[in-house]
Amino acid sequence: MYKSTINIKLYIFVIISLIFLSSCAVDSDRKDGFIYMRLNTNPNTLDPALINNVASAEIAAKIFNGLVRLNDSLEILPDIASSWKISNDGLRYSFYLKKGVKFSNGREVTAHDFKYSFQRVLAKETRSPNTWVFDKILGEKQFVSGNAKEVCGIKVINDYTLEITLIKPFSPFLSMLTMTTAYVVPKEEIIRHGRDFSVKPIGAGPFILTEWSLNNYIILEANIGYFQLSPKARGIYYRVIPEDLTAITQFELGNIDLISLSGQSYAMFDKRPDMKPLIHKIKGLDTYYLGLNCSKFPFSNPEIRRAIAMAIDRKKILETFYNGRGTIANGVVPEQLRRWLAPLEIKFDPLMAKKIINTLVPDGINVTMYVSSDQEIVDIAEIIQSYLKNVGVKVTLRQLEWNAFVEAVNNGETDMFWLSWWADYPDPENFLFPLFHSSNLGSGGNRTRYSNIIVDRMIEKGQDSIDPTSINTYYKQAEDIIAQDCPWVTFWHKNDYIIQQPWIKGFKVSPIYTIDKGEEVYISSEKIKEKTIHH
Repeated sequence: MYKSTINIKLYIFVIISLIFLSSCAVDSDRKDGFIYMRLNTNPNTLDPALINNVASAEIAAKIFNGLVRLNDSLEILPDIASSWKISNDGLRYSFYLKKGVKFSNGREVTAHDFKYSFQRVLAKETRSPNTWVFDKILGEKQFVSGNAKEVCGIKVINDYTLEITLIKPFSPFLSMLTMTTAYVVPKEEIIRHGRDFSVKPIGAGPFILTEWSLNNYIILEANIGYFQLSPKARGIYYRVIPEDLTAITQFELGNIDLISLSGQSYAMFDKRPDMKPLIHKIKGLDTYYLGLNCSKFPFSNPEIRRAIAMAIDRKKILETFYNGRGTIANGVVPEQLRRWLAPLEIKFDPLMAKKIINTLVPDGINVTMYVSSDQEIVDIAEIIQSYLKNVGVKVTLRQLEWNAFVEAVNNGETDMFWLSWWADYPDPENFLFPLFHSSNLGSGGNRTRYSNIIVDRMIEKGQDSIDPTSINTYYKQAEDIIAQDCPWVTFWHKNDYIIQQPWIKGFKVSPIYTIDKGEEVYISSEKIKEKTIHH
C-alpha cells in the first residue's frame, strides 16, 4: 500500500549512479561570491503587476520593495514607508515614506510612484490577475470601468506621504500590502520597456537583474545603492533545472548552494550524519486537502462528505507514506494564523463511515477523483482510493496535465480532487474568503462550490471588523461551520525542507516566499573545496 521505502531505495541508487558518472569538482565557472540556487521552471514574468506564482514572486521579492514588509514572525514592519497611521474608523491609511530611497536606475522613490504602481495594477491595459488586492480602495470601480481617470482613494499628499482610503473597513488590507502586487515600479521604465518590463524589471530592492537566459539561468547582482544594508552576497545565480535528480546531483557536486528537498530526497539526506545538520525545516502556511464537489451528488449531502472524512486514516498516511513531513490539519486555517481553538476533529471511524454510506446510498457510490500528474500526488490518490473502497465508495482516478487539471476543477467537472492552498498574506481571511465564500465559486478559489449563507456572513463580518477580538470570533464561527459541513477533507499542513552547503552562512527559512529578500545570506571566506561524496 505504501511505496515510499521502495522509491527511496531506487532514488538513492539512481543518485549514486549519476554522481559516479559526473565529475566531483565544484564548477570552475562559478561567479565568485554568488549564491547558486535552483529553479525548477522558468518564471513567466518578474513584473509585480502580473506575478501569480511562487517562483516569480521569490525572485521579485529580491528586486522590488513595497510600503511594508513581513518579518519571520509574520509581523508587519516598515519598508519604504517609515511609519503609517490608520484612522479610528479603519478607512484611511496614511503612509510616511523614507527619504532618499532610490530605484536601481538612480531616481528617488516618491509617493507618486506608489500611486502610479497601484493604479497600473488596476488599469485594464495591464491585464493584471491581481486587481483584487486593491478592489477595496475607494474609487477603484469607477477607475476600472473607465468612468474616472484616477483612483480617488489613492491620494498623494506630498512626495513622502501617501493616503489610501477604503470603501469600508477591511481587516487584512495592511497584510495584503506585503504582497508582490504592491511593490513599487518606476513609470519611466514601464514606458521605456513596455511589455518587456516583465524580463527587464527595475525596482528599489536589494538586487538588480543583470542577465536572464530563458530556460537556462537568471543572474541577480547586489544593488550597492540599496537603502537598507547592502546584501552580503555579491549576487544570486538561479539555474533552471527541471529534473529533481539532476538538481540533487548538482547539489552533491557543490554546484548548487541551496535547494528544496522533495520527500524522497529529504529521506535520503536526513539519514546522512554529514548532511542532516544542514537541513532547514519550514512549517508551511498551507493546507493540503481532498476537495469534495458540493454541487454534485453524492457530495451535495454533508453527511456523505463527513463519512468520506471518517473513512480515511490521515494520521497513518502522514506518518508512513509522507514520512511525517507535516502536521495534521484540524480545520482549514494553518495553526500559525489561527488565534482561536481549532474545530473538532472528524476522527477515523471506517465502520461508522460504511454504515452512513450504506444507509444513505444502498447501491454504493461511484465517483471520479481528478489529480495532477505529479507522482507523489498520484500515490496519495491511490491510498485514498483504497481507504474509500473499504467503505463502499468506488473511486476512479483521472490524471491530467496541470493546466487541464485546474481548468476541470474550476469548471466543477470533478467529483473529488486533490489540491493545496498556500498563504499569499498572513491573515486567516486568506484561507476563508477565497476558498469558502459563495462569491468565489470555481476559479475564484471556492473549487468545491461550497455555499453557506451563515459562513458568508461571518467571513464578511470578520473582514469588516477593526477589533481583533471580534475578527477572531467571527472567523472561528465560520471555520467551525466549514469543518462540520466538510467540503474539504483536510489532511495536513506540509513542512518544507531546504538543504544548504556547509560554506553558506546567514541563511534562514521564511514561512512566506516574499519575506526572504536575500540580504543576509553569503558564502563564507573559506575557499569552496572539492566536495567529497559519501555513500
